[in-house]
Amino acid sequence: MFGIHDFTLFIVSALIFIAAPGIDAVFVLSRGISNGRASGMAASAGVATGAFVHTILSTIGLSLILSQSVTLFTAIKIIGGVYLIYIGIKSLLKKSKGIDLKRTSDVPLRKHYIQGVITNVANPKNILFYLSFLPQFAPTNGENGSLALLLLGSTFALIVLLWYSLVTYFSTLATKTLKDNKTFNIVLDKVSGLVFIALGLKLLVTKPN
Repeated sequence: MFGIHDFTLFIVSALIFIAAPGIDAVFVLSRGISNGRASGMAASAGVATGAFVHTILSTIGLSLILSQSVTLFTAIKIIGGVYLIYIGIKSLLKKSKGIDLKRTSDVPLRKHYIQGVITNVANPKNILFYLSFLPQFAPTNGENGSLALLLLGSTFALIVLLWYSLVTYFSTLATKTLKDNKTFNIVLDKVSGLVFIALGLKLLVTKPN
């Protein structure tokens, strides 16, 4: 359909890429375990929305522009890196008193959703991934090419949503057991904070190619 080929291979490749530990996985897991299942689902929806945004950008050719412009790439890289470092520092400075499900339920879910969108969209590696990955399974010229890229990217975003929703569900099964374990929550905050800072620093030194 629309010139798409090797769709099964696309699905398998997408699952492998999504399942690999990375910025999105760390973000969703930290939100789900620390703030509850609803927050993890909101973060998952945010990441999936970010994936769909990349689909739109890829379809209209903006990804190609960004991959060829050092200035635009650098700007997005700095924004994404600084944002991740900011989240990491907040986690390191947080004084954990255990996970209080009643307390965290008052945190607006839209905040976790928006953070998920920003975390995904502001990562230039995702832009380059879409640029190099999607065209392998669709014609890149003409009307069919645009429709194929849109369909493939939308499928990828749906897989992202389903995968991270499952990850959130199973990871939060232990939340009730661990919610009052202060040591666990302190370690979780520190480890996730260090990981976010490391990912942010790595993003800042990412080269355009």
